[in-house]
Amino acid sequence: MSTSTFKVTDRTVTKVYPNRSADLAAHGSNGRYVIVELSPDDKAAALWVTQQGSGTASGSASLSPSPSGTSSAAPGGGGPKVGDSTPGGTVVAAKATLEYYGADDRRGEEPDRRRPKHYNPRKSYPLVLFMHDAGVVNVATEGPLVQGLGAVCWASPEDQARHEAFVLALEYGSVVIDDTYLPSTLFDATANLVESVTGQYSIDPNRRYTTGQSMGGMMSLGLNIKYPDLFAAAFVVAGQWPEAQAVPLAKKNLWILVSADDTKAYPGEQAITEVIQEQGTKVSTALWDGQSTAAEFAADVRSMKAQRTPVNFAAYKTGTTVPTGSTTSAHMGTWQTAYSIPGIRDWIMRQSL
Repeated sequence: MSTSTFKVTDRTVTKVYPNRSADLAAHGSNGRYVIVELSPDDKAAALWVTQQGSGTASGSASLSPSPSGTSSAAPGGGGPKVGDSTPGGTVVAAKATLEYYGADDRRGEEPDRRRPKHYNPRKSYPLVLFMHDAGVVNVATEGPLVQGLGAVCWASPEDQARHEAFVLALEYGSVVIDDTYLPSTLFDATANLVESVTGQYSIDPNRRYTTGQSMGGMMSLGLNIKYPDLFAAAFVVAGQWPEAQAVPLAKKNLWILVSADDTKAYPGEQAITEVIQEQGTKVSTALWDGQSTAAEFAADVRSMKAQRTPVNFAAYKTGTTVPTGSTTSAHMGTWQTAYSIPGIRDWIMRQSL
């Protein structure tokens, strides 16, 4: 078989080979599966074609002292569905779901959608909460699993081998927080859910972590402000929050990553870190090349970690986040690399209350 054996509309076939399982491989082997690899650089490779889901903000809630509010909102309604764009979208969604839920390898059995593959109730596990951006609000439930790597990177075999953990990836049926900073009731419901899952499974309350991009990054900041004992650390990607409320963040472990040409999140994060420093907390800062190699990113992370500060603020240099010729924004471009840097995830998973 060759790359001319199969054709996919609007896609470039880069590799075709047989394999014993439905997985990518450096070298194929005789088996019952045929793997067709497609170029990720194709315009049609995008899994989602909308900038915003069909959901809208519903209700409001202030940052009051204790968790309150519940929600019965369910994902669905308008917006693109997994598999609408390309065959590649369908494959990625299925793979992401299996990695996230830790599916049983035995043929014919359903994936366990509640806990890690080798869950042992006698052990104590960390938990990572991932909250998506507004672009996949009110779409298919797999949305958070395919909108970048923010949900699935923590569940990869490599990460689970180093830090076996629960990964809680939510799909919101409406926008939870926008630039008005008035969260819907889903904000407090998220905190309630984290506590509920902690009580239901063998999860260490001192090793719970939060992360998210854009709206999810904003929520990570807001939740740490309102619920200072809920998370041990946060990985904030392209998010912001009013600096007037940022004082509680001075006592938190944070890794912030944003592009310097993100016109909202970058100045917002600068203002927050200034408040943190004014409280006497040390902050490491650095400018990175957004198109660095994996080895260069690893060196960047080591350099920041060597400073041993509770807050790390890294920004991609202006003009380096978006590849030449790409039509995406610097804001969204940050997500494409943020969750592909293992060293940041390792740092997050080593923090505790």
